[in-house]
Amino acid sequence: MATKIFVNLPVKDLDKTIEFFSKIGFTFDPQFTDQNATCMVVGEDIFIMLLVREFFKTFTRKDVVDATRSTETILTLSADTREKVDDLVNKALQAGATSPNDPQDQGWMYGRSFYDLDGHHWEIMYMDPNSLAQN
Repeated sequence: MATKIFVNLPVKDLDKTIEFFSKIGFTFDPQFTDQNATCMVVGEDIFIMLLVREFFKTFTRKDVVDATRSTETILTLSADTREKVDDLVNKALQAGATSPNDPQDQGWMYGRSFYDLDGHHWEIMYMDPNSLAQN
């Protein structure tokens, strides 16, 4: 069995968060969705658990970071093409995200980023497989 990753993120408004990520093309597993949380499906083995802040706090004794003021992590997803990078980030911006950085174009690698509704930092990257094979 492949190892799966479940990233847990606190959110202020679960319904608005689901609406936001639905607009940019993600789906959710209804089996793991209730008033406190949802499971966003990113890939076959990649899931983002979006938890209402108060529920998220029950899993830790530490303070929960306010991602609009501090960065604890940057979530990076790959895309198959530069166009898919632009498409996903443009959809996020149209759905209410903000852009923290200018696009990064290294020739063989292209990326853009956005802050979601709760301030979590997302990077979407394309890496040219032909360039990687030469390294």
